[in-house]
Amino acid sequence: MFKLLFAVVMLLLSNAVFSAEGVHWEYSGEAGPDNWAKLSPEFGACNGKNQSPINLAGFIEAELEHITFNYKAGTSEVLNNGHTVQINAVPGSSISIDGIQFDLKQFHFHAPSENLINGKSYPMEAHLVHADKDGNLAVVAVMFSEGEKNRGLEKAWGQMPEAGMKQALASSISPTEILPPHRNYYRFNGSLTTPPCSEGVRWLVMKHSITASKEQIEKFAHVMHHPNNRPVQQVNARPVLK
Repeated sequence: MFKLLFAVVMLLLSNAVFSAEGVHWEYSGEAGPDNWAKLSPEFGACNGKNQSPINLAGFIEAELEHITFNYKAGTSEVLNNGHTVQINAVPGSSISIDGIQFDLKQFHFHAPSENLINGKSYPMEAHLVHADKDGNLAVVAVMFSEGEKNRGLEKAWGQMPEAGMKQALASSISPTEILPPHRNYYRFNGSLTTPPCSEGVRWLVMKHSITASKEQIEKFAHVMHHPNNRPVQQVNARPVLK
């Protein structure tokens, strides 16, 4: 049973949609976020109590341990699944937290940001998705502010695919190119922000944003053809640590 569960989690990680096979969902309308839990029994967690994204506020002071980033240059391909643009990582990049190594699987983007910080929305947000050896997930979230051009995005956006397409990247991207130099963070327990909305995800949200140019942000928004952010969910009794 454990081997089967682990295999399912790894399959989910290979697809940014994180959804049940063949179940159509969207960011608006009848198949939008308000109805995700009704679309499939596998999406029942979308009505859970520990859902993401959230408005990060009402912080609790804590001595959060440092995240050890062990990122290497190396990405295999960029793809557009109609819900996001995703860059798949090659093996070798990881983070360590809570004494556990989480391997980087992929990073993808949302515009506008899904999480809010003290009620503030950002024009774009990156999610770096990691998994440990047991399939537990940790997401590092990075906010983008409009400003100078981002070098990593410039490489990826140079091969921006249309929906349903993927292609190998001509230039290798280091995940550090979409991390802020100062890596203090907020932490909360949450979920995937797309169906099946599975809970138990460690969320590590960088306090400091990085910049992307107006043209880079607009290019992503144009290829998506629609906002791809899930509305913020109720925090309920969860602590948000800083």
